[in-house]
Amino acid sequence: MAAPRNLIGESGRLLRDEESAVAKEDDDSPTGKRPKLERFPFTRWELAGAFGVFFVFSAGLFCIYSTMPAADFRKLKLPRTLSDLRILKDHLASYAKDYPAQFILGYCSTYIFMQTFMIPGTIFMSLLAGALFGVIRGLLLVVFNATAGASSCFFLSKLIGRPLVSWLWPEKLRFFQAEIAKRRDKLLNYMLFLRITPSLPNLFINLACPIVDIPFHIFFLATLIGLIPASYITVRAGLALGDLKSVKDLYDFKTLSVLFLIGFVSICPTLLKKKKIYE
Repeated sequence: MAAPRNLIGESGRLLRDEESAVAKEDDDSPTGKRPKLERFPFTRWELAGAFGVFFVFSAGLFCIYSTMPAADFRKLKLPRTLSDLRILKDHLASYAKDYPAQFILGYCSTYIFMQTFMIPGTIFMSLLAGALFGVIRGLLLVVFNATAGASSCFFLSKLIGRPLVSWLWPEKLRFFQAEIAKRRDKLLNYMLFLRITPSLPNLFINLACPIVDIPFHIFFLATLIGLIPASYITVRAGLALGDLKSVKDLYDFKTLSVLFLIGFVSICPTLLKKKKIYE
């Protein structure tokens, strides 16, 4: 009878091992209980740091608004549609003319705040710049604000961005890291290509660059120069705001072709160098 008892004992042990293995797989699976806690990317200290930075920026924005000349701000809101933008432009036209310095300060601080904290709607702010200031002044404002906001987002991501980007775009981050590693010798050209063309979203570029160890001076120059073509298109469209039917009309096939052509010119030195190496 010893043999059957041993078999029964062995079977029981194997069954317990299988149950333990299944339980472990359930814990490691997407529907398990533990990943629900691990799914949130930030630690308490990182979350506290993010809220701290947001509070400082918000306090600065509030101080700027509180010192601006009195106006009826009840009808003002961040535009989400072209209709909202047209209404906003009508309300702000006289204010911007009467108080140009204060208005520009408020406009710039709002744009940089939105860009830093990845708040959608900066394209409407760019259209507004064209509608209120014209092409040249509007372009200078947009490029300055977009570069300053992207730089703030860069340093914010350097502080707490790694877990967020790894959580939201793990595959895209690995691809971006591999592409950067292959182009270290001509990094500025590649970054210019990414900024000029819509190959990768600007939001992802702002957050991912410090994670893949792109130097800030490369990031800054590529942003400052690379955003000019797309910003010019958007600011110029603001002049004819009444005729614009959809934001999608800004980037039709012809416009995208021009942007990719400019981007291809920027990356030509990298391609030519690779060709010489292979020869």
